[in-house]
Amino acid sequence: MKIALGADHAGYELKEQAKKILLKLGHEVIDFGTTGKDSVDYPDFGLKVGKAVAEGSVQRGMAVCWTGAGMTIAANKIKGVRAVLCLNSDMAQLARSHNDSNVLTLSQKYINPGDLENIIKTWLDTPFEGGRHERRINKISQAESK
Repeated sequence: MKIALGADHAGYELKEQAKKILLKLGHEVIDFGTTGKDSVDYPDFGLKVGKAVAEGSVQRGMAVCWTGAGMTIAANKIKGVRAVLCLNSDMAQLARSHNDSNVLTLSQKYINPGDLENIIKTWLDTPFEGGRHERRINKISQAESK
């Protein structure tokens, strides 16, 4: 799978860990930055990840900041993006199975680095259930069109 990855300065370390995990799992990573701990603006990176997903140049995206909240807000401004902040593997499973999440947002502050691989694997491996959940996703898509 081709996955867009981005972070601000406060999510840089976790992004780099996520990149290593994704490559180890055999995925192709498009890294939109940042490249270090110098202060940058999280929307620049969350929007790039969201646009790559919406345009279809990648299948999914991941974005990291200090709390994950800013990246979630930024990525969700892009039509067609369903970015969900997941702090554990249960949230990741539900984000995929119920919400058909296509962007995973992560918190450097609140995620234990030892849990990161399980969160990522769960999110990547969980299929969307469809059914009643598809009806709900369609309502969101319709609202984006207005």
